[in-house]
Amino acid sequence: MLQHGGFCYAMFMEPLLSRITIDPAVCHGKPCVRGLRYPVEMLLDLLSSGMTHDEILSDYQDLEREDLLAVLAFAAQLSGTKRLQPVGP
Repeated sequence: MLQHGGFCYAMFMEPLLSRITIDPAVCHGKPCVRGLRYPVEMLLDLLSSGMTHDEILSDYQDLEREDLLAVLAFAAQLSGTKRLQPVGP
């Protein structure tokens, strides 16, 4: 478990990461927020384009602030992958 300043990140991250769902019947199995049709990838694109949390939440009113934090937590988990396998020839 990672700790910083006495705070256990795993305990904080687990509820956030549970908001990310993967269902083959929703968005072709891409990771989405709470089973809604908001792929993690799309929300990361919006955040990286400079949109603020408030702007995104205003445009997508069924999302919650914790959903955006979950998207970032999911991306952080993926970036910690030790090894990626190339796909294709």
